[in-house]
Amino acid sequence: MVHNLLTTSLHVTAHPQMSSESQPAIDKTPGGLKIAVKNQLTFTFARDTTTATQRDWWLASSKAALSVVIKRMISTMARYAETNPKRVYYLSLEFLMGRLFSNTLHSAGIHEQMEQALRELGLDPDLVRDEEYDMGLGNGGLGRLAACFLDSLATLDLPAVGYGIHYQYGLFKQEFVNGYQIELPDAWMTYGTPWEIVRPEHTMEIELYGHVENIFDDRGNYVPSWTGTKKILGVPYDIPIPGYGTETVNYLRLWESKASADFDFAAFNRGGYDEAVSEKNKSETVSKVLYPNDSTELGKELRLIQQYFFVSCSLKDIIRRFLQMNTDWNTFPDKVAMQLNDTHPAIAVAELQRLLFDVHGLPWEQAWSIVTKTMAYTNHTLLPEALEKWSVGLFQKVIPRHLQIIFEINKKFLDEVDVKWPGDLAKKQHLSIIQEGQVQMVRMAHLAIVGSHSVNGVAALHTQLLKSDLFPEFDALYPGKFNNKTNGITPRRWLLSCNEGLSNLITSKIGHGWERDLDLLRGIEPFADDPQFQAEFMAIKRANKVHLASIIEEQCGVIVSPDALFDVQIKRLHEYKRQHLNLLHILALYRRILQNPDLDITPRVFIFAAKAAPGYDLAKCIIKAINAVGATINADPRVKDRIKVVFLPNYRVSLAQRIVPAADLSEQISTAGKEASGTGNMKLSLNGALTIGTLDGANVEIREEVGPENIFIFGLTVEDVAELWKKGYKPEEIYQANEELRAVVDWVGSNYFTPNEPAGVLSMLRDNLVHSDPFLVLADFEAYSECQKKVDDAYRDKAAWARMAILNTARMGKFSSDRTIAEYARDIWHVDPVRM
Repeated sequence: MVHNLLTTSLHVTAHPQMSSESQPAIDKTPGGLKIAVKNQLTFTFARDTTTATQRDWWLASSKAALSVVIKRMISTMARYAETNPKRVYYLSLEFLMGRLFSNTLHSAGIHEQMEQALRELGLDPDLVRDEEYDMGLGNGGLGRLAACFLDSLATLDLPAVGYGIHYQYGLFKQEFVNGYQIELPDAWMTYGTPWEIVRPEHTMEIELYGHVENIFDDRGNYVPSWTGTKKILGVPYDIPIPGYGTETVNYLRLWESKASADFDFAAFNRGGYDEAVSEKNKSETVSKVLYPNDSTELGKELRLIQQYFFVSCSLKDIIRRFLQMNTDWNTFPDKVAMQLNDTHPAIAVAELQRLLFDVHGLPWEQAWSIVTKTMAYTNHTLLPEALEKWSVGLFQKVIPRHLQIIFEINKKFLDEVDVKWPGDLAKKQHLSIIQEGQVQMVRMAHLAIVGSHSVNGVAALHTQLLKSDLFPEFDALYPGKFNNKTNGITPRRWLLSCNEGLSNLITSKIGHGWERDLDLLRGIEPFADDPQFQAEFMAIKRANKVHLASIIEEQCGVIVSPDALFDVQIKRLHEYKRQHLNLLHILALYRRILQNPDLDITPRVFIFAAKAAPGYDLAKCIIKAINAVGATINADPRVKDRIKVVFLPNYRVSLAQRIVPAADLSEQISTAGKEASGTGNMKLSLNGALTIGTLDGANVEIREEVGPENIFIFGLTVEDVAELWKKGYKPEEIYQANEELRAVVDWVGSNYFTPNEPAGVLSMLRDNLVHSDPFLVLADFEAYSECQKKVDDAYRDKAAWARMAILNTARMGKFSSDRTIAEYARDIWHVDPVRM
């Protein structure tokens, strides 16, 4: 059925009642688009062609493209209003959208025409495109996955709305000063964006704080009433999401917080100018920044308010839409499917129960039945410390009614536990939504599991470990609730848009269609041994490397050769992702070169890009260490350009789209059992990079697809890791036993790479590895180093490497987000396509 959904949606037929006779036809020829762009420039932005800046041209071009998309969006919404289908609502605190210009052009079917129009206007399409600022409303894989899913939902004609927050500032803009990460505001909204549509008529009012008291209602029932609350407003901004090769256009709705009363005129007249706007400033803080620092109580409070704010706005909007076309509450699960992207939106379980029970007057059991038939939860982590918990005291302060509801949900849930395990108090304590202790905590993952009819992992190994290690009792209590949906990526952004040369080569051999059915890439497999195709494939790779080399020189001041092996590790900076394992291998190579000046190794450029959380000291120390080691190596004439190390600043989607097509080797070296899935591994393999990695996350399935001979696997397995911890892991013993490892660990912890700074700048890293090493870097070093020698040997055989690279691209069909979304639609949401 998944295959049917993927393939039948390719054949789009116009619905006879959905013609757009009343809407003027849009001329999609280069000449027509040229006129449209100039009209936008003149009548929307009040510019003429002589005074317009590159940014003006980008804005005008974006608005012209958007007019094509809006026409389709209106038809899509009309079709949904006519058919009243079941819809998917994807709730996520992050949507890492990146730039939208190129993808919108591709999805609107006007990419080549618009580029020609811009050239005829005397403009360079690449320079126009580069005017766009990344819409960085996310941190990493979680947010980028959400963005890929929106693209696939529209492409598969599935009725859907994404819900999130309209942050004024994204995560942060990263700069390096003397090798240290510096965080600056990511003010993506400074000059506005052409892609959004404000919908003030759908503004929602949200209540916070206050207290709960019992009162008699108008039917004589003694009921809880949440009173004395503070109110803020949520104003929605819609970003159209066009499907590729179809007429469907869904949207992402982002909520911006506003004060319910912007201005206190009486206070202003008294001379209290700050007081007059204080409520406005406090209210608008809620959507000010992605992931405020939660190391303080005020930071924690803001994080919880953010989560509740966007969830409450979204649920009220969903209910409003439902009641426009339906009257029977029992049909709510037949019209609504909600997916909770990790625990951030988990408060939706209690909020939907409150809205149904308190506001709409449904009996508790009926309301709870609706909640559990509607909600589904995606888990994205195997790290227990990453599962969100909030103190009961914070709940009592911010959303006291929800705390009462959660206690009631928990009471009924523990009755279920007692039926399964009679009298087992330890089991109740372990499973309870409320964690007992000196400070009672609300376990948001437990709330999401109890309130959802489906809990899915995001890779086969991850789901297996969820059931066996993280939540085995829940799996026993709810057989069949846990299921796997391996992540995917949209090929429209991660091949068609970011790698035009490779896309054109593929299309020249197998035609179009692969953009919507990635399994068709298998069609290039017969060319894997063709010398001519190998030459063309690798020439495209080299051209991409030349482009990236120019970016490296511009941003890092380092000249690198496109003929070297580009060894790439680009992902969030975290210990479990083990950028420091990569660093130790670089140091080992450097030391070998210094001790053997004639050492024959394949020239390599080690390319890093990553942001560390502002309060994560060790991660920031690793960044400093990589930059310090890189500066030393790059300046050392004894190296003779055999290795170069660069750390590109301010990692973001648009930068990833430049790095991914140029990569030769993809570093996926997390500790086995720690990475839920990974999607960077998929993007890099799709673009012809070979993976070096552990058997972790989706690496396991990538090996199954591309073949073990076309991937470099090393290191401890999940079982090995468990056994090592069981026996008692002693990193100092490994450190003492391996002379090279001991030397490089001590080297990085010394003052050698930071001679002009106080002693001990990098000692934190050395001490962590020798005395703690929680992610088994030292345990995997030798295996990693040996595997890198195999990579070195393999790269010398150009034909064999080209063959492996081609087969990686050809065999990545499984990892399309279209396949993932089709599985969600079939197994979890039970939602059907609605074709225009």
